[in-house]
Amino acid sequence: MNRAIGTLRALAFYTGYACFTIAWGSLSLLIAWALPFESRFRFIIQVWTGVVLWWLRWCCGITFRVTGMEHVPDKPCIVVSKHESTWETLALQQLFSPQATIVKRELLRIPFFGWAFALLKPIAIDRGNRRAALRALIEKGQRRLNDGIWVVLFPEGTRTEPGKVMPFQAGAGMLARSTDTPLLIVAHDAGKYWPARALVKNPGEVEVRIAPPVQPMGQDTKALLGQAEHILRGMMDQLYAEPTHTGDERS
Repeated sequence: MNRAIGTLRALAFYTGYACFTIAWGSLSLLIAWALPFESRFRFIIQVWTGVVLWWLRWCCGITFRVTGMEHVPDKPCIVVSKHESTWETLALQQLFSPQATIVKRELLRIPFFGWAFALLKPIAIDRGNRRAALRALIEKGQRRLNDGIWVVLFPEGTRTEPGKVMPFQAGAGMLARSTDTPLLIVAHDAGKYWPARALVKNPGEVEVRIAPPVQPMGQDTKALLGQAEHILRGMMDQLYAEPTHTGDERS
């Protein structure tokens, strides 16, 4: 019975998610292009993710709590986040605004929302050409940071099993060194509640933790990434050693 209820809740969530995305993407195409960039980001992305997260809470009982916001610098920097769910691709948009995310360029061809997302200066890369993708990340990432836009990366390159950390790819470290910009490390346990490649979601409270920024300070790329990866591993070990949260409150 619990499994059946969970399936119905997940289906209700995805139905509302899809309908709202199509509607909001269409409206954004009509309106957002005329707005200044920061207002455009808030209109397209923050309203959309805010509604989706509210709908997720209402349908599936998933909330979140953030600690470490005092570590977030005033000036936009490079956010490196754990990637084990779809949840963080939504929630991070609420925490860092405006931001540029690294996306496969094919995503911008998705009708409605992909077209609207193209208005937000994402860093679109060709995953099939590693050298060109890295060059695009460095060049476009530097321009976004210079424009006062956060750059958000998933340094493992793909979603992982809950609690596991894969070796970091070079992009985040190279961008940090080339721009002398700190890395802001974000850990979370969203995989407990929104598992990858699973329909049913588990109610509870996602724990998000933000570490103090890691400064490049003359480190080479390997050393910088090693430090960042070590910090993320420690945070993830702590998160997954603690009891699962089942509270309803968000902070």
